[in-house]
Amino acid sequence: MILFVLLFLMVYGLMHALVFWGMVPVLANHPALPGLVWCWMGLMIGSPMVVRLMDRSGHVAAARGLAWVSYCWMGLLFIAFCLFAAMACWHLLALITKQLLPDLPLLTIHRPAGAALVLLVTLCTGLYGVFEATDLRIEKIQLNSEKLPFGRERLRIAQISDLHLGLLHRGETLAPVLAELQRLQPDLLVATGDIVDAQMDHLVPLSELWHGIDPPLGKYAVTGNHEYYAGLDQSLDFLKRSGFTVLRNEGITVKQTVTLVGVNDPTGGQLSQEAHLLEKHRQEYFTVLLKHRPLIDKKAAGLFDLQLSGHAHRGQIFPFNLLTALKYPRQNGLYPLPEGGWLYTSRGTGSWGPPMRILAPPEITLFEIVKQKTTGNKR
Repeated sequence: MILFVLLFLMVYGLMHALVFWGMVPVLANHPALPGLVWCWMGLMIGSPMVVRLMDRSGHVAAARGLAWVSYCWMGLLFIAFCLFAAMACWHLLALITKQLLPDLPLLTIHRPAGAALVLLVTLCTGLYGVFEATDLRIEKIQLNSEKLPFGRERLRIAQISDLHLGLLHRGETLAPVLAELQRLQPDLLVATGDIVDAQMDHLVPLSELWHGIDPPLGKYAVTGNHEYYAGLDQSLDFLKRSGFTVLRNEGITVKQTVTLVGVNDPTGGQLSQEAHLLEKHRQEYFTVLLKHRPLIDKKAAGLFDLQLSGHAHRGQIFPFNLLTALKYPRQNGLYPLPEGGWLYTSRGTGSWGPPMRILAPPEITLFEIVKQKTTGNKR
């Protein structure tokens, strides 16, 4: 834990240093501004740790206020860092060109106008990101299957993922999600991890809100990494009090209609058991694998009809989707699998850290499985 904190502080501090370098042209003519900006940045670098300490010590209102400020700042810093990093690359190229061709002027954009433009773009993008984080989308996916039981022509499954309910996100985040679920009236609701985040004391009233959602085939969930960070026992207790059946490396056939297999997130230190579980619960029913991370176990490939995952948030704030794609190339939407079946990766229903999303709006996904007599699944 100490190593993680030190690594975080180092990386976050270096990001601040680059952003400060980018701002220098607009600060240089004001003697007091550089010092004030560094003081502010110093406070913001340590603020996520302070938030956790304040929360754990019972200063909830102060912790929540500081969390809103520090995490909004984090989002703005991410945007500014990307823009100033591009500026730094151009500046380095200009310096190299100047060394090779001394007669040319220094073609840098690291000047007051360039820095001011970056800051303006950062602010406008951040404000849009706050709006997009509340722009909940309903993604509708239709799949055909011959595995629905006799007498059932369609099956409607709603997926939520990565709500991150906790200090920052509470009833105001959950209410529109529940309203949409009430409107959609799915046959089955599944939650693919990271429903909770951080301290659990804030979530007790929210479990009652979940009782308004009671699909005929029930509500099922699996753990994500943040269920472990928040405290596994407390997380499981919240999910169970909210009416979810938590599948922890286990499977179930629900009312002779659909088979669900849920696996634990590897944060818990357990080895993957999905291939064994899928073999064990292989039946003639449509089989859904609930797995937080959008990775395919080669041993399990071909043993399920649909894998539902989340975790990657599609990067949440562009262009970080380019980084998350390195580990999770299937991070957004529906993917046919070579061995048969499908993977669907949700962008997430909430947000982690900064309450912002850029080019990755939150979603609830509604799958409509339609009965088909021919062989194979088609979208």
